[in-house]
Amino acid sequence: MSENTETVLDEVETVVDGDGDSNPEEGEGKLSGQRLLESEGDAAADYLEALLDITDLDGDIDIDVEGNRAMVSVVEVKTGDLHLLVGDGGEVLDALQELTRLAAARETGERSRLMLDIGGHRAARRAALVEEAKIAIEEARSTGEAVKMGPMTAFERKVVHDAVADAGFNSESEGEDPKRCVVIRAS
Repeated sequence: MSENTETVLDEVETVVDGDGDSNPEEGEGKLSGQRLLESEGDAAADYLEALLDITDLDGDIDIDVEGNRAMVSVVEVKTGDLHLLVGDGGEVLDALQELTRLAAARETGERSRLMLDIGGHRAARRAALVEEAKIAIEEARSTGEAVKMGPMTAFERKVVHDAVADAGFNSESEGEDPKRCVVIRAS
């Protein structure tokens, strides 16, 4: 991990600790459905704005709801800045996603499953994984044999499982993290 990345992570820790006053007031009840997802997105955006201010990085924050998840993206304003928040292979992005989920959970009082993308890293990785899955699906189709893909993170496995299901094939995860992988079987 680079020295700049370590510095960013050190500064991030100060953003995580809040004053505890951001939870819903007693008697307000719990948020649900679309309102909860919107609240998660808003809390994540606030957290990420503070992070960008502390680290003196520029980025625009986009909030969306896809299915049953809040989707938050930090989009580069000037090139080259946000790679510090992604890190080699996305490990800093993964850590920031967990911290952002904690900030959202602190705000809403509910466990968060929001997805964070920075600088289009996850979107590009998703597209590459779908292409890899298509190749593996075609191999399973032509040979009739199971095809075992390489080790993947939970996010990556979910993308592959979705692509496999869309193609009408079956898949399952196999092994233990960090070597857990997807096996595709012809239907």
